[in-house]
Amino acid sequence: MVNIRAATIQDLTSMQETNLWCLPENYQMKYYFYHALSWSQLIWVAEDSTGKIVGYVLAKLDDEDASSTNPVHGHITSLAVLRTHRKRGIATRLMLNSQREMKELFGAEYVSLHVRKSNRAAFHLYNETLKYEVHDIEKGYYADGEDAYDMRCSFTKEQMMGMNDDSDGEDEDSGADVAPIVGMTEKLTLKE
Repeated sequence: MVNIRAATIQDLTSMQETNLWCLPENYQMKYYFYHALSWSQLIWVAEDSTGKIVGYVLAKLDDEDASSTNPVHGHITSLAVLRTHRKRGIATRLMLNSQREMKELFGAEYVSLHVRKSNRAAFHLYNETLKYEVHDIEKGYYADGEDAYDMRCSFTKEQMMGMNDDSDGEDEDSGADVAPIVGMTEKLTLKE
């Protein structure tokens, strides 16, 4: 079984370890603390039946320059799921929980993220499953010089309904049985 829950300060070291296993972009611990202290409601983890963190989403709110032309919006800093736990809908559930909190708690109008142009699996998750659209291409965004898609997902009424309704009980990208997302403290259980 895999539990999806809000992250705690005690999870940060395990989140960093998961990041090191999964992604070429790594962060110092102070960056995780900064996110946890500033936007704790937006950070979610997936843990297996032994309590091991097998995935996380690290997110923040971009509200410093909020105006009518640049509204409050969320940003996904990092999303990772261990290879052994992929294709089970875990990444989708982590993202949906964080996005829901961005909208409901902070009034965000959309969420943004960057993804490597070469990362086809992540692009499929964002574009096909979560309905993100390419906003721009940022040349040389990553340290190794690779370009990134700057992607955005607007929080429309229909999209918000999808965050709170899982009427058939199936996660579309994995086929795993899941409980609907109801509240921040609810734990979702995915069959392994």
